[in-house]
Amino acid sequence: MTPPGTTPPDSTPSVALTGLGLITGAGDDLEKGWSSIAAGTTGIRTNTLFDTSELLTDWAGMVTAEQPAGLDRCYALASTAIREALHGSGLDLGTVDRDRVAVVVGSSLGAMPTLEDAHRTWVRDGRLDAERAVASQLPCVGDHIAAEFDLRGPRVVLSNACAASAVALGYAAELLWKGDADIVVCGGVDPLAELSAYGFSALGALDGEPCSPLSASTGLTLGEGAGFMVLETVERAAARGARVLAELGGYGLSCDGYHQTAPDPSGKGAAAAMAQALDTAGLAPGDVDYLNLHGTGTPANDASEPKALKLLFGQEIPPASSTKSILGHTLGAAGAVEAVVSTLAIDRGTLPPTVNTRGVASPFGLDIVPDTGRAARPGVVVSNSFAFGGNNASVVLTRPGRTGSRPPRREAVHEVVVSGVAGLAGAAGGTEALVAALAEGRPCFETSEEVAGVGEVPVGRIDLKAAARGVNPSRARRMDPLGLLAAAAVGDLYARHGKPSRAEAESTGIVFATGYGPVTSVLRFHRGVVESGITGANPSLFANTVVNAAAGHVAMLHRYRGYTATLAVGGTSSVLALQLAARVIARGAAERIMVVVADEFPEQALATQAALPGYARSARIVPGGRTGTVLTEGAAAILLESREAAQARGANVLARVRGFGACGEPAGIGRIARDGAAWGRSLRTALADAELDPADIATVVSAASGHPLVDLAQRAALRGAGLDGRPALTPKALIGETYGSAGALGLVAALTGAPAPGPVLLSSFAFGGSYAAAVLEPEA
Repeated sequence: MTPPGTTPPDSTPSVALTGLGLITGAGDDLEKGWSSIAAGTTGIRTNTLFDTSELLTDWAGMVTAEQPAGLDRCYALASTAIREALHGSGLDLGTVDRDRVAVVVGSSLGAMPTLEDAHRTWVRDGRLDAERAVASQLPCVGDHIAAEFDLRGPRVVLSNACAASAVALGYAAELLWKGDADIVVCGGVDPLAELSAYGFSALGALDGEPCSPLSASTGLTLGEGAGFMVLETVERAAARGARVLAELGGYGLSCDGYHQTAPDPSGKGAAAAMAQALDTAGLAPGDVDYLNLHGTGTPANDASEPKALKLLFGQEIPPASSTKSILGHTLGAAGAVEAVVSTLAIDRGTLPPTVNTRGVASPFGLDIVPDTGRAARPGVVVSNSFAFGGNNASVVLTRPGRTGSRPPRREAVHEVVVSGVAGLAGAAGGTEALVAALAEGRPCFETSEEVAGVGEVPVGRIDLKAAARGVNPSRARRMDPLGLLAAAAVGDLYARHGKPSRAEAESTGIVFATGYGPVTSVLRFHRGVVESGITGANPSLFANTVVNAAAGHVAMLHRYRGYTATLAVGGTSSVLALQLAARVIARGAAERIMVVVADEFPEQALATQAALPGYARSARIVPGGRTGTVLTEGAAAILLESREAAQARGANVLARVRGFGACGEPAGIGRIARDGAAWGRSLRTALADAELDPADIATVVSAASGHPLVDLAQRAALRGAGLDGRPALTPKALIGETYGSAGALGLVAALTGAPAPGPVLLSSFAFGGSYAAAVLEPEA
């Protein structure tokens, strides 16, 4: 391997891993799990959590430790791993500024066992437990962690299916490189659930025996678990005398834009993710000592990943194993679980093995470290995670102090601008209609629907048939409502601002965000399982149950091959997606990223919302007037670019990005504090990041929606940030509450028509106690 070189000083901090927590089928804690992994002892056993008699297999990497009664398995697994990681780090949370401790978590399923139970009751008995349904939404994973451990910094949930927690590690790195947080509690968690077990069985992807990755390759085995890390700067770790186990050198993300469920067989996207991760770390392929592969055991993955390795490494491929052969595929937790294992490989001097080879040598000529762990001293490890929708994620972990032959690419070097906006909401099926509705004072929530036990309530519905008109019909038939909304927003943006060339499209990334994900697909698929078992498990529906499916559809429509991530964080989704995209473009990891945000609210979602306090009973909404709020389906697309990239293609710059702020509070699932203190911190942080005073803000895009508690809390937040006297735009009075896309739609409202000269501040919140703000400045 290439010997370490010297790297010039870099102003961005190096990221240290100082604490690890792990619970999987291989062991109930870090040491038990590592002992099993290093010895090649399988953690795959008979799944006893639910009936598997109709499935292709009953094998699973099931956690055997008893979990607390009344607490969803997802939350229990996460808490166990975080508690261990904090203890191992030696960090006393009582001695740090909790406002600067972030929570970044990746999950594909979240509290799916509870959601399945609530939905089963709805399907069979017609009874809806609204509070349980609300408490099991994907963003609640972050809310539970923040409340459990009293963490008050930025809060983000990533959901790129099986790449989710690898993407979470990237987001955590961005926060620490930019100085948005001092400490990040980062990881991934997913429980075993009927949804995924029936879905993968319907796809024919499960192996009848414990999986045999990179050898027999006859299918995957599902697993469950949680892996969490305490991340902080190397300087902070040294100052408190913490032991650094490894450093997070870099990460890379790419999108195949090839197929809804299968990877690009050429391996180009996976190779691009690995190359970007090494480039970010200032390292080269020849520096890598070990690869922890995605290695699911499916024929498609096990054929494409070796091709990606050969594209990047040529014939000199380092030892490369799959720990899924021991743990099963832990889905959204896999990236973090395998990052923990990779860190232990560095720290303990052992390469994890691939087991269950069935005596078959790897047909791809790889050294898969068969059967038992191997003594070694890896200095650079690459860990891969791939997912439905063609999402590729690679993470580089290094021995403490290990440097490359050139500087890492982590500093901001570009100004970021907005070069296109589009939005649709309720009856306004496009940007032109939306701008007209806002100008005329006409509500976008024109319909009302009967909700059992509540009565008739107003709601804003988007015409999906109209939204699908601009999409190739053969593509549209494979898309769910969330994907169609996302595609309609992007199509409208291109109609307004011009389509890119093929080369420009292929260099474009996509950051997709949603408040609550593909609700229709999840409920339809699960209804089929509840009513008809495996015969009702529709594989086409299952492919759209992952939150990032919409991003995959848009990428296929427009040939996107760049950076990709998916967020699911309720009402802060728009701002946090814009923040991530802007950070990535600023440091030169992407030229342009399409930020797309969407939410759809089928019958069950409306019934859940309407059954809770604060929902309007009439279509007249007065922000601050205690009228109640109205749920509206919405989507928005915002194109971000470096100024140089926008100028090179002659784009019209609408605004420049100035700053962001994100904060949280331990309010608990579904709650926010009425004092607005944490919300106000997010506003002040955004102003400070933009280097502006409150008086410099020309327009505050308000999150006020008529919900009494929300409007009260924001009023206090604006007052605390010195913004209560600034001119305000209240788009939710006419658009309604779109949750995920609310901030982006607010930006569309602020940048279209006749925007007021001067900086615009977007204010957003999420139930559960999370807040985010952004400052952008329109250009003449």
